Amino acid sequence: MSNRSDWPAGYFIGERGAKIDTAIIEAFRKLPAANIGDCMGRSNAALGLKPYHNDPELVLCGPALTVKVRPGDNLMIHKAIELAQPGDVIVIDGSGDLTQALIGGLMRTSAQTKKIAGFVVNGAVRDLNEWAEGGISCWAVGNTLRGPSKDGPGEVNTTISCAGMIVAPGDLIVADADGVIVIPQDQLDTVLPRVQQHAQREEKIRASNQSGTADPERFNSILRAKGCPL
Repeated sequence: MSNRSDWPAGYFIGERGAKIDTAIIEAFRKLPAANIGDCMGRSNAALGLKPYHNDPELVLCGPALTVKVRPGDNLMIHKAIELAQPGDVIVIDGSGDLTQALIGGLMRTSAQTKKIAGFVVNGAVRDLNEWAEGGISCWAVGNTLRGPSKDGPGEVNTTISCAGMIVAPGDLIVADADGVIVIPQDQLDTVLPRVQQHAQREEKIRASNQSGTADPERFNSILRAKGCPL
């Protein structure tokens, strides 16, 4: 199924990414997306996405099932839902187009039935009242009531660009109230301990700030190094 030469131009369904260990997924689920971003150069998160699930405590964490579609067409998104496994995050490159919605309430119902974790859409959604019920994450650039076509072309399980992120099949998606970030699958084992240590450091700083014993030298040393006369 992964040989492009067997597919007509513009259509393709690739292989899933390698399975991510459940323990790793659950470990990342407990970590703030902002801390993950801090440990990945502070430039790896999505830009311009908004949550439509109306639940700031809902954490999205799961492997990416990627989809690339023509703006305003969702044929291959329906195929992706069919192929998805429980816990998958369907990440859609819709080129940021807002003229037609790519997913709506009926697709939400299908996704919930298959226990899909959520959607990240570089494009528009509709049926906002249904998404606002929660239970499944939905991040998108915007919304419109105008529905999509179902003509194709499109690709599933291919490397895509989504809201400033490069996402490959099987990469880990994490999203919380702060936003959406992707961790490449081959970096999970190295990023996880860094983020855990970072979170521990922040807890110590938070405790120091709360007690009023924060060390001013933390920032004054930076200012002096820049020539500021402190």
